[in-house]
Amino acid sequence: MEKIVEVLPSLELLIERSLAIILDRISTAIAERGWCAIALAGGSTPKPLYEAISQQSLPWDKIHVFWGDERYVPEDHPDSNQLMARIAWLNKVPIPATNIHPISTNEADPNVAASKYEQELLEFFQLSSGELPVFDVILLGIGDDGHTASLFPHTAALKVSDRAVTLGNKDGQPRITFTYTLINQARCVMFLVAGSGKRSALAQIFAPVADNFTYPSRLIAPQGTLFWLLDGAAGQELSIESA
Repeated sequence: MEKIVEVLPSLELLIERSLAIILDRISTAIAERGWCAIALAGGSTPKPLYEAISQQSLPWDKIHVFWGDERYVPEDHPDSNQLMARIAWLNKVPIPATNIHPISTNEADPNVAASKYEQELLEFFQLSSGELPVFDVILLGIGDDGHTASLFPHTAALKVSDRAVTLGNKDGQPRITFTYTLINQARCVMFLVAGSGKRSALAQIFAPVADNFTYPSRLIAPQGTLFWLLDGAAGQELSIESA
């Protein structure tokens, strides 16, 4: 794993830097394999990044978009990660509908939805059961509690290592989420972190010794490149040397 930590002075520069990395990764993936698979994060921080991507002229037919996690709400619900990405980016560009791979939240049992999304991944990547997809880019954020995707502290999802997709839990509310083992297969994982509220969690995530199950973002160690892109407010007190 190659780990790169950068503290950008402002959110605007954070978005500019993350856009440059993503465009480079998309270009490389298409040049090497003919297509690019990217998994999106929810939350407020990546929204301006998605808006910036929507302004680019890209070979949209060669880009496939997935989600790393989803709240178990209808697709038109204000809390839907899919809805946010569609409004900020996907509805603005001529990407084929078949290249957009949202997580279904229509099942009565969210466990069934998780299994169906895992099966969709296996079919898309042409894998056998038990194999894990390799994404070109997976975007992540962190919560003030140190969670990432829908991998929350001390929840059952953190113990799932033999699946690609599992059921997360946020205060009793189900979420569908990539497992950390799937995330760690990626060629590139990029954390976007903004705001002073993340400093405490970051200190533990980057600490030499801390509990992975209390700060789940510590479990992310991809086979490829790991970017931590922080704005000044988030990274102000972080020692890059310790990172």
